[in-house]
Amino acid sequence: MQGKTVLITGASRGIGAEAGRVFAAAGANVALVARSHDQIDALAAALGDRAIALACDVSDFAQVEQAVATCVDHFGGLDVLIGNAGVIDPIFHLANADTEAWSKAIDINLKGIFYGMRAALPIMRAAGGGSVLTISSGAASNPVEAWSHYCTSKAGAKMLTECLHLEEAHNGIRAMGLSPGTVATDMQRSIKASGINPVSQLDWDVHIPADWPARTLLWMCSDDANEFLGTEISLRLEDIRKRVGLI
Repeated sequence: MQGKTVLITGASRGIGAEAGRVFAAAGANVALVARSHDQIDALAAALGDRAIALACDVSDFAQVEQAVATCVDHFGGLDVLIGNAGVIDPIFHLANADTEAWSKAIDINLKGIFYGMRAALPIMRAAGGGSVLTISSGAASNPVEAWSHYCTSKAGAKMLTECLHLEEAHNGIRAMGLSPGTVATDMQRSIKASGINPVSQLDWDVHIPADWPARTLLWMCSDDANEFLGTEISLRLEDIRKRVGLI
């Protein structure tokens, strides 16, 4: 990754922040994107000259397009896009779901992924290729009680990855999803607090650390992951953990 440039959405905490640290340590330039400017400012300062912080709401295409343009202006290109920004709050059953909150989750979790792809594609195509990695979930393929907004948006993002592979693989675009399983982040604290569905009942020690998916994302940029292009990689699988070097 030496000299390559990576843009990470949802980089203020959790998987996104850990990915920033992992990719910077591997020698990459890192553009940290999030709505929370203070947190990404502090992380960028800690990572040094290889990192910049870009405040951006991924549900607004104009802001995403500007963030990508600023990244390219600053570092000279864009090699990897990591679509990580996502929300699960508020957790509610369909019968009493707040329609505006439901729609906002779609704007962030699904439209935000599309906006990132749409903004990055012209740059990557002109450069002869790039990697587009999207954080998915088991909820993309299986319904979960009170997560209709999350399941629907993640299923849509999964299909976006497949569509991107179909349309752009011949242009050198490497599209893949990562389904990390349950990760010890603030999102899991919200899930736990809801007390709804089996996921909220899991013990904290069953969740994997956030650096595991971050390190997997780095591995996904290597040729060793090429057999998974156009698909989702499940970090629940022991074989994948071994290949990444987590076991």
